[in-house]
Amino acid sequence: MADRVIDTDLCVIGAGSGGLSVAAGAAQMGARVVLIERGEMGGDCLNTGCVPSKALLAAAKAAHCQSATAGFGVAPVTPAIDFAAVQAHVRDVIARIAPHDSQERFEGLGVTVLRESACFVSPREARAGEARIRAKRFVIATGSQAALPPIPGLAETPHLTNETLFSVPEQPAKLLIIGGGPIGLEMAQAHRRLGSDVTVLEAARALARDEPELAEIALAALRAEGVEIREGVTIESVAKAGDGSGVVIGLHDGSALRGSHLLVAAGRRPAIDGLGLDAAGIAYGPRGVEVDDRLRTSNKKVFAIGDVAIGPGAGLQFTHVAGYHAGVVIRNALFRIPAKASLAHAPWTTYTDPELAQVGLTERAAREAHGDAVEVSSWSLAENDRAQAERRTQGRVKVVLGRRGKILGAGIVGPQAGELIQVWALAISKGMKIKDIAGMIAPYPTLGEASKRAAGAYFAPKLFAPRTRWVVRQLLKLS
Repeated sequence: MADRVIDTDLCVIGAGSGGLSVAAGAAQMGARVVLIERGEMGGDCLNTGCVPSKALLAAAKAAHCQSATAGFGVAPVTPAIDFAAVQAHVRDVIARIAPHDSQERFEGLGVTVLRESACFVSPREARAGEARIRAKRFVIATGSQAALPPIPGLAETPHLTNETLFSVPEQPAKLLIIGGGPIGLEMAQAHRRLGSDVTVLEAARALARDEPELAEIALAALRAEGVEIREGVTIESVAKAGDGSGVVIGLHDGSALRGSHLLVAAGRRPAIDGLGLDAAGIAYGPRGVEVDDRLRTSNKKVFAIGDVAIGPGAGLQFTHVAGYHAGVVIRNALFRIPAKASLAHAPWTTYTDPELAQVGLTERAAREAHGDAVEVSSWSLAENDRAQAERRTQGRVKVVLGRRGKILGAGIVGPQAGELIQVWALAISKGMKIKDIAGMIAPYPTLGEASKRAAGAYFAPKLFAPRTRWVVRQLLKLS
């Protein structure tokens, strides 16, 4: 049988968050679009990533709240956990969101959806099943998948990743987690609050991407809830327990840990296997498809976005970055606008409780780039009235500044940090200075007022200095 040939304006490979955003936007703007997906519509974010993890965290938070009420004069209770019902809640959340990402919705927008594996056969053509797609532009949006560290025995030992964690039928009695990054620690706290014993093993420093002093507040909160977090750990081996009831991890110091379940959350690798990138003249490496600041690959008719891309304006593996990339690609591919991607204002959040959020440069990165010009201003949530009213005072806003009050970065640890960081992301994207945040009016009492206070703290040494007091006294004499 002869291949079916499809001529189109845009071919998107991958129906995760980034690919769906490109396909929906382009189709609604009048372009002919082919969308190819070999797995589930919605990709990792909907099915095995952001959505199920946040649904599980929400269930865990509901359980924790029942036992953390004494400070309010409300008698605490020990929650009864129905783990099967918790997992059903997670599946229900996915099901409620799925129609927005469904094949039916996109076909309704006029997109041709092919549920096949895609492979380039030339710089201008790809194959998907029995179809050959000839497109004016291609977009690679295949995302990433869990990576296994090179630990002896790991590949042969039963283990979980984010792709299998949310289908575990029974509650883990003792969960061992390899990796102290956002995924590992979010799932550690969620399972601890639902009643599991949890140990996290991290080779370096947990939450290493964030401000150390802010990360330590989040880590202290997890430890206080009973999550064991070991940093600087070298794992020598992983094996199935002799009686077949779990796993055993051998450590460098000769000790061993035994658990009922093992979760590997030690990084991601780009999903590029089988794409035929060589046939398309597309440069790539172990970290992903190489792109320029317009997200074009070495084949200028092909773009790469989201987790699979590496280069200027790429490299942060977050759903919202993939969505941002989609807008850059649409401007380039459809409107021929030479739009460039920049992650200088891209925030990220670890959804532990308290949350940990960051945008722009950390203090260390800023000092490496700008030297002695860097200043820091911060404010503790212990001095925020809303935080006091809700007994959520573990937290801080920290702002990193350059010359003349330029905002280089900001970090927040505390309740709703992912919401609070957004004003700082906007400030950096618009080139605002610290005076702009200090001068805004924040409603009282809100947690967001802490950002205004952190900004105001930058000016306090000058406003309340002896010279200022002398000037005020002289002016008063003249009145």
